[in-house]
Amino acid sequence: MELEVILAISMFVCAVLALLAGYQVALTLGGVALLFALVGIGIGVFDEAFLRNLPSRILGGSIMQNQTLIAVPLFVLMGVILERSRVAEDLLHIASRLLGKVRGGLGYAVVLVGALLAASTGIVGATVITMTLIALPTMIRQGYDPRLATGTIAASGTLGQIIPPSIVLILLADAISNAASQASQATGAAGSFVVSVGDLFAGALIPGLLLVGHYLGWIALTAIRKPHRCPPVQDDDSPPLTAREVAFGLGAPLLLIIAVLGAILGGVAPPTEAAAIGVAGAILLAGLRLADDEHEQRVSWLLIAGLASVVIIILLRNMFDLRTGVAEIGLANEIGILLTMLASIVFFAGVAAGLIVLRRVRQLLPALKSATHITSMVFLILIGASLFSLVFRGYGGDDIVADVLHAMPGGKWGALVMTMLVMFVLGFFLDFIEIVFVVVPLVAPPLIILGFDPVWLAILMALNLQTSFLTPPFGFALFYLRGAAPPSIKTMQIWQGAIPFIMLQLILIGLVAAIPALATWLPAVTAR
Repeated sequence: MELEVILAISMFVCAVLALLAGYQVALTLGGVALLFALVGIGIGVFDEAFLRNLPSRILGGSIMQNQTLIAVPLFVLMGVILERSRVAEDLLHIASRLLGKVRGGLGYAVVLVGALLAASTGIVGATVITMTLIALPTMIRQGYDPRLATGTIAASGTLGQIIPPSIVLILLADAISNAASQASQATGAAGSFVVSVGDLFAGALIPGLLLVGHYLGWIALTAIRKPHRCPPVQDDDSPPLTAREVAFGLGAPLLLIIAVLGAILGGVAPPTEAAAIGVAGAILLAGLRLADDEHEQRVSWLLIAGLASVVIIILLRNMFDLRTGVAEIGLANEIGILLTMLASIVFFAGVAAGLIVLRRVRQLLPALKSATHITSMVFLILIGASLFSLVFRGYGGDDIVADVLHAMPGGKWGALVMTMLVMFVLGFFLDFIEIVFVVVPLVAPPLIILGFDPVWLAILMALNLQTSFLTPPFGFALFYLRGAAPPSIKTMQIWQGAIPFIMLQLILIGLVAAIPALATWLPAVTAR
């Protein structure tokens, strides 16, 4: 075995072992890569030109000028603002009161709220902790099996990784797009296949909804076969819900979801601009929620008008030609431009009012700090992973991975099964960010060369990565739930509760693998 191959394998093994030992991800990836690069330069088997490419890679289109990655801080900020405005609490209370009288109703409520929060916040930790603190005590008090209750909460909290808008899908879109370009160059194909965030959002929508259906079906099956594990709510003395509570508690988040995803899937705005719409909508929604708490009714109607103006602007965008730089503007389009300007004024006034409310209740600065912290972590890991991939490629590591996958028994399907199995096992120990930044760039180009559709491959990987949040012993959703659950809930009960939902996710992975149209049909429709 050549010395370069030994060093490439050793570098990957050392990085994984250091991550398992608990060292910081970004510094581990960059430090291990730099150490092995210096060793290689010292013994004359590594070209230092690879290290010289790092600044241009960071400052160029790969990171700092990458338009796709701009959506990351925006969607993170959107999720943090909604999490701090206690929108999740409202959704849980309303859904549980609507469905509580049905056998298994609290479980249905948790799954549906998890899906809504996934489409509006996408922050796993905040969703799991919130639902654990609010829903778990009620479920246990009403006689739910602790394993079913904890498994439902943990699994529902991970839906934010597959239901768009999702940070995982944004990062995967960038990684898969680069992989498709590498595959195109390797095969000598003309041009390159660009995988956009919108493609993955559209591709993940049907599998995400199917996963929600799987969860609901499991709870329904449990309610039929073992009704004692999920009884209906008894002795509920809560006052009946009012139309206003349902409208604001459920209607406003749905309006925001429709505005963001509708703008992306409908071709009204690219993901980055749609993320900006989402942040503004989150500010309006948070201001409305907190203004109600602070009895600031004088701004409530302005905030409601601001939310409505988002939908109005999108509708006007589809109904009229709003361009002002054309040679001739018809009367109808002039009216459309005027209405859009008026709606925009209302929109910005509502956003300003929402920011004022957030500042008054002292939630604006903490939300900005939290979003900055999360975004900085993601991009620092990306820089460390870029250095790691450069050094690994300098040792010919990408060729090693390609040779291994091409030599797998079973052809391209054997290579795919092996890749998914490795990612599933790594998910027991590593976070999805490390897998996306380190593993996907290595395995995706050979798989695309073998003939797999990039969008379909990315959705399979996203579903696989979602299981990493549920797999014991290091599933992050299980950690979050353990930290917020009462001491009466045993860790083993949490692990046992997660297993059926992991099985459901694996079934869905098999379904998407067998029927690729589940992931490719909607992107093809939206691209027309």
